[in-house]
Amino acid sequence: MSIVERLRAAGCVFAEDEAALLTDAATDDDHLEELVRQRIDGLPLEHVVGWAMFCDRRIVVTKGVFVPRHRTELLADLATDLKPAVVVDLCCGSGAVGAVLHHRLPDAAVYAADIDPAAVECARQNLADVFEGDLFDALPAHLKGTIDVVVANVPYVPTDDIPFMPVEARDHEARVALDGGADGLEVLRRVAAQAKHWLRPGGHLLSETSERQAPAALAAFTAAGLDAKLVTSDDTTAVVGRA
Repeated sequence: MSIVERLRAAGCVFAEDEAALLTDAATDDDHLEELVRQRIDGLPLEHVVGWAMFCDRRIVVTKGVFVPRHRTELLADLATDLKPAVVVDLCCGSGAVGAVLHHRLPDAAVYAADIDPAAVECARQNLADVFEGDLFDALPAHLKGTIDVVVANVPYVPTDDIPFMPVEARDHEARVALDGGADGLEVLRRVAAQAKHWLRPGGHLLSETSERQAPAALAAFTAAGLDAKLVTSDDTTAVVGRA
């Protein structure tokens, strides 16, 4: 049975494309067989090959780390349009958003932070200034009141919905990168509540949410004293708050 046939039998919809990527990533036939076996066993393709494409850039993604989704490219685009001098990628995962902004805005100071040590180690392969800790507590104190843009792709899956997620995410990405609490908005509320202390006057907080959660997410931004609005594009909804 060919690699394509084996992948297709395992449920890989784009078996031909995946077979080509696995072949390119392999150093020899034995390594290729190991990569194919990992993929058939359900490991996300990005974890198997060690990278993901995000905003047309190759981002290192190590095993267990949240795989950047194409829908999050909206946050990167919104942040780029604001032309920040100081920007923070909060809940950064692999650091994909921060890495893209560093490339697009070479004169900007770009920082990133995550609570997951594995994510921080991964992000440091994509971006220089990455800090470990709980939300804003991870950041250097001198940034308080100086940040132009905070991009916070917070976990927003309701706890009870996690068992129904695709197995690739549920079983192979860190729970802390997915679980947003009872209604999925617990982390978003914490970020919104702290944001004005870290943003400069007129600075922006950008966060991704679902269409269903959007009204409550918008209300959380407003309750935190931010001038907030929703921005939608294709299958993505973002909350944009201005301090």
